[in-house]
This record gives sequence, C-alpha cells and structure tokens, in this order.
Amino acid sequence: MMSPRPISEDRGTSHSASFRHTPLQIIHIIGNLMRIWSVYSMYHYLSENGASVVAFIFSCLVPSSILFLALQRPWKGRPLANTQVVPSIINGGITALYFVMWGKGLRSCGPLRAIMAEYAGAVLGVLSAVLYGRRGNIWKKVGGLIAMMASFYFLSQGWAMATYSPFSFKDNIDTEAKAEEVLGMKQMIIPIIAGILSALRRVIARRVSLKNQLKRRLHAITITSATCFLFPLAMWDMILGSASGSSINLPFSTWAYLSTILFGVVLIFYVDSVAEERLHMVFSSPRHLMVAGGCIIIMEIVYKMDFSLLGFLICSIILGFGIFEATSLERIRKDSVQPSDIPEGNFENEMHIPSLPT
Repeated sequence: MMSPRPISEDRGTSHSASFRHTPLQIIHIIGNLMRIWSVYSMYHYLSENGASVVAFIFSCLVPSSILFLALQRPWKGRPLANTQVVPSIINGGITALYFVMWGKGLRSCGPLRAIMAEYAGAVLGVLSAVLYGRRGNIWKKVGGLIAMMASFYFLSQGWAMATYSPFSFKDNIDTEAKAEEVLGMKQMIIPIIAGILSALRRVIARRVSLKNQLKRRLHAITITSATCFLFPLAMWDMILGSASGSSINLPFSTWAYLSTILFGVVLIFYVDSVAEERLHMVFSSPRHLMVAGGCIIIMEIVYKMDFSLLGFLICSIILGFGIFEATSLERIRKDSVQPSDIPEGNFENEMHIPSLPT
C-alpha cells in the first residue's frame, strides 16, 4: 500500500511556498498602490494647472533614466550584443509613444479609466491565438475581446461614476453637466491604444532578453532611448507654449513630479519584475487587475472622486473575464506542453530567477 505521507508533504510544501510568497505579495500591493497614487497626483496636477503632458513626462523621464543607468550600469559586465541593444532602442520609441498617449488619455478620461484601459494589452492574446494557437481557441478569445470592449464602453458611459452610473439612486443629476462629462468610445481610444503599446513594449523586452539581469540592463537603455525620443517633442512643445504665453507662471508640484519618477516609473518596474519572476503574475492578468482595482477603490475614496463602487465592480468583473478568456492560450500551454515547447515570451514567465540585483 502507498503511504499518504507524500501527499501531506506536498501540501506542506505548497503551504510553505505560499507563506514565503506572502511578503512579495504585500510588496506588490504596496508598489501598485504607490504607483496609482502617483497617477492620481499627476492627473490633478495636469487638469488643474493645464501643464503640457509631453513636457511633464519628459521632465519625469530624464531623472528616471539617470536613476536606471546608475542602478543597472548597462556599460559594465558582459557586453551587450547589437541584436539586443537595437531592439531596446526601438522599444524606447514605443515606450515614448506609450507615455505620451497614456498621459493624454489620463487628462481627457481621468485616472480610473486611464488605468483600466492599460489592460487593453490583453487583446494581443487574440493575435497570439491567430498566429500560434489552435483554431478552436480563437472564438474563445474573440469572446474575451468582446467582453473587454463592453467593459470599456460601460466605463466610457460613466458606470464607475456615482453621478452617471445606472446603479446609483441620485435624483439631482444635472443633465447639462452629464452631456459634458460622459465620454464616448472615441475618447477611450487613446488610452486603449496606450495600453496595447504598453503590452507591446513588454513583449519586446521579454523577447530580447530571457535572463532577468539582462532585462534590467536593457530596460535602462529603453528608458534612456524613450527620453531621447521625447526630447525634440518636449522642446517643440515648450517653444510653442512660450510663443503663445500659456506656460507663464505655471505652478510646480513637487509631489506630482517626485511620485511619478519614484513610484510611477522606477519602483513599479522592479515591483512588476518581481511579480513576474516569483509570483508568476504578468501585468495583463486578472490577478494584477484585482490588485489594481483594490488600489483604485482606495484612491477614489481618498481623493473624494465621483465614484460608484457597484458600477466599478461590475466593469472590473467584465474586464477580468475578458482578460481571462483572451489569455487562455498561455494557460492551456502550461498544462499541455513541455517548457521547451512554450514560446520564448511565455517561457520567461515560468522561469524562477533571483530578485533585484545590487
């Protein structure tokens, strides 16, 4: 007869592993909370003071690139190949475009919708099903895509706002203000495209480097490249602003800049890297959405925004279901194929790599 000891040992091992991951999960939650806090600070600064999105992002990327270069020192260690450096520089252009479009979407749509639209990158799962997946999974992914678009439509119609949500029982709704505030899908296109660009830059970063140490060195090059790409746009924006007189006496918010640099660019990269390596939690996943959703609820309450909890939860559940269906190919491959058969980008998420370098 077989002894039940192996089963109990497996259970003990799983419990101990989950207990070891608890501090990392706490770090991941705190890191995302600080990043979302910086998003709300950035939104209030841009909306109240009328600052330029390009100039603000450029002024944040300059010190961020210096910090990444000082921490990672990509010029030291094993020399980087041109096949790694050139894609990282090109990825910097994509990153610069992502930051600009996301910043403009943040100003026009607000922090809640801009953050939720970042998860639109899961639509790349539909493309992966067409290129690599089985034909039977395509309709499942299309259903997930439809659910995601429905969630974004509900968000654009103000379901997450207490004033316009169909689940709110307010009687004193100003119809004129409602016509001005409720967005359409046209306004949501910019943050949705930014979310797709964000997922694309992550895919390129994974394809270029399987090893995590190399990934961080290349990320420093990517952020520096993004800063260089934004330099002419920021200078042109400042010239036009000074010519029109719109940038005169513009107030400076230390917290908005510092929080965006430290939490919105630098810290969140390391937090998401640890989540991918140790917790196997990629950005465009229902688990990551659940963490971000909890942080959004806290920030909406702290900043006393026009917020409908029930409407937001419904939109989040629909979006989470869409992401779950759109990324079903990766879960099927984890169960049905060997690690050597997994595509390079997915195999990196399964590797167990030590955490932050010194």
